Amino acid sequence: MKTILHEIEDQVCTIRLNRPKVFNSFTKEMALAFQSILKKCEQNPSVRAILITGEGKAFCAGQDLQEITDPKGPKLDSIVRDHYNPIVELIRAIEKPIVCAVNGVAAGAGANIALACDITVAAASSSFIQAFSKIGLIPDSGGTFFLPRIIGRQKATALMMLADKVNAEDAEKMGMIYKVIADEILQSEAKKIAKKLASLPTIGLGLTKRALNKSLTNDLTTQLALEEELQTKAGKTFDYKEGVSAFIDKRAPKFKGK
Repeated sequence: MKTILHEIEDQVCTIRLNRPKVFNSFTKEMALAFQSILKKCEQNPSVRAILITGEGKAFCAGQDLQEITDPKGPKLDSIVRDHYNPIVELIRAIEKPIVCAVNGVAAGAGANIALACDITVAAASSSFIQAFSKIGLIPDSGGTFFLPRIIGRQKATALMMLADKVNAEDAEKMGMIYKVIADEILQSEAKKIAKKLASLPTIGLGLTKRALNKSLTNDLTTQLALEEELQTKAGKTFDYKEGVSAFIDKRAPKFKGK
């Protein structure tokens, strides 16, 4: 059975974590397969948006602890360096919008992969937990980078140290995710968001993503200079010309991602 499923429809690549019997917990095979599909999405011009979700009752329970305890399995340093770090870096580096639909519990690395995505929505019954302290580890997969920037240091520290479970409603209230969606329509609504993004001027969206990434470390003057540079690039695209022309003609634009 494939540990990662994917399909392309309407210029959206939907990626599904597929180990439902163990709540989609990651193994080496699964992590490497995920990386491979993300790279293919990056290189495929027909993919203009990506949707990540899970099969079954959970989004992702993080690392499969059976693999860690296997004497022949990968060690912690390799798991972080070779499995999770490349996934998070790809999610942030791919200049295409990435939507995450959290369909159940998102724990450990699973929670932090969800937070790394551009737009994260969650089923009403879902929850998030920084479970690392329960087994004496620290949050990885970008958790210590993204979570304090999203919800603030105090809140992030408490969630990481106490391993409190956060339900979807509270996650939305604290700004951890974009929106809570009823369980029965999560997948259809998430797909609508991804399809809408795929129909927009995706080069401009990609440049927006690049600017947002840099804003996490740039000072104001450097960020303003970057905005000038990226705005100039956006202004040379077909989609910019089409957007302006459609506005003047009072018609719906037909963007091509070019």
